[in-house]
Amino acid sequence: MKKAVILLSLIGLFSCSKKQETTQPIVASITESVYASGMLKSKDQYQVFANVNGIIEKVFVSEGDSVSVGTPLFSIQQTEQQINVANAAASAQFADYKSNQEKVRQAQLFMQVAADKLKQDSSLYFRQVAIWKQEIGSKTDLELRALNYENAKANYYAAKVNYADLKRQLQHNDDQAKRTLAVAESRLKDYTVKCTINGVVYSIDKIKGTWVSAQMPLAVVGAKDQFVLEMQIDEYDILKIQLQQQVFVTMDAYKGQVFEARIAKIYPLMNERSKTFLVEAQFTKLPPKLYPNITFEANIVLNAKQNALLIPRAYLCNDTAVITNDNDTIKVVAGLKDYNNVEILKGITKETILKKPAL
Repeated sequence: MKKAVILLSLIGLFSCSKKQETTQPIVASITESVYASGMLKSKDQYQVFANVNGIIEKVFVSEGDSVSVGTPLFSIQQTEQQINVANAAASAQFADYKSNQEKVRQAQLFMQVAADKLKQDSSLYFRQVAIWKQEIGSKTDLELRALNYENAKANYYAAKVNYADLKRQLQHNDDQAKRTLAVAESRLKDYTVKCTINGVVYSIDKIKGTWVSAQMPLAVVGAKDQFVLEMQIDEYDILKIQLQQQVFVTMDAYKGQVFEARIAKIYPLMNERSKTFLVEAQFTKLPPKLYPNITFEANIVLNAKQNALLIPRAYLCNDTAVITNDNDTIKVVAGLKDYNNVEILKGITKETILKKPAL
């Protein structure tokens, strides 16, 4: 009997300790937002790559240097390509059309000789035909004159075709050699890596004497004193994000300070691996000093409301009901939500005492 009394006492004590928490709604402001983390990037920031494989011969800049469009950054050893240019130049000189005019004149001379021979054989043939009509001379002489005449025509035609073909072939060789030289000289330019923006060299990743390929980053260059906030937004939240939405930003580099920004760009293609979208924001007012790759946390403001009736989110059941202190279940209409609270649009008043639902 004593054991039963003790057990009942323990149960009562345990029940008292499990008394449910209660609260009352409050009237306050609420901001609904989407959380995001990201990294600060310099505007137009990009990794510098070489267009060719080779050994770095010279580094023209240092980290922190200001650069502009066309500023040389690196040079790659170009000995082999210089030889290619020299060979192409020699070939272009050899194939130059003007330098081969002697061949053209020779072909033209052969054509003129063939034309003169045709004229002579033509005259002899038609004279022989006239004589033959007067029944003078032999048929053999007529046939011989006819054969000479046909051979002369064939030789003249061949000389004429050869002359035209030679001119066309020489012109083709000249054009092709010049194009080959132009390509070789153009490729020679690829051995000097130049800057494509006006900005600052933020890092140099390769040094003189290093072998590099076209897939290896050599440096990082970006705009000076212009930065963008790159954020990864979950696919479940991306439809809520719109241009010019307000963003509140915090950074470890500026502990305790909050900076304001605005959504500037939404990239439409989702990263299949992370299931996120890239979104960019820009500061409305730049912090005093910034560096690329600083990490930050951001809250993108979706909606904000003053004088809203709020309850803790833990007191809302299935987003549709609350439990009163009298254990009545009341349906409510929820509005804005933040991490801790939810707005109640309809169903209760600020005098309603609510009981926290049991887990």
